[in-house]
Amino acid sequence: MRNVVTIGIAGGTGSGKTTLANIIKEYFGKDVVAICQDYYYKSFDNLPFEERTKINYDHPNSFDNELMISQINDLKNHKTINRPVYSFIEFKRLAETITEEPKPVIIVEGILLFNNPELVKLMDIKVFVDTDSDTRFARRLTRDIHERGRDIDSVINQYFATVKPMHEAFVEPSKKNADIIVPNGGLNEVASSMIIEKIKSILNASK
Repeated sequence: MRNVVTIGIAGGTGSGKTTLANIIKEYFGKDVVAICQDYYYKSFDNLPFEERTKINYDHPNSFDNELMISQINDLKNHKTINRPVYSFIEFKRLAETITEEPKPVIIVEGILLFNNPELVKLMDIKVFVDTDSDTRFARRLTRDIHERGRDIDSVINQYFATVKPMHEAFVEPSKKNADIIVPNGGLNEVASSMIIEKIKSILNASK
């Protein structure tokens, strides 16, 4: 049976994780399935909307890691999954799911991937995207306003109340678990080329 390569891409908010993931997806095309840690936010349906907006979503406990680990294991074992869908506008998990078929290349992306030892064990290649805080903040501000329906004040308040301190407490220390540290995310063409070649070598070893 053909090898499966699982590549974890971690780093702070707005660091360029998605840019790097998209370069890999573009190269390997239909042989890639992409999983984002954001899909696995816990759902707090029992709380009213205003209360859900106040939850610290940058803390490791905000993720349903048990489900995420189970579904990554299923993909690695050539099994189809029905992964959750999370609404950043409603701040909750939706009732619908999306079917993902197993592929030779699994990309897993998220800010706190390397903070969880069980998730770390699942990754064949661990990449930490390292970008300066000013750039990350500017990217998050733009994304949250244009893609997630937030206003400027709410984004700024959340950043300084939870995002920045949680980055310093959990994301930055998890860098030590990475195999590769990439400055500037997908903009680093040398790093992205090296990662692609490593994925190809693992896949070719099973032929």
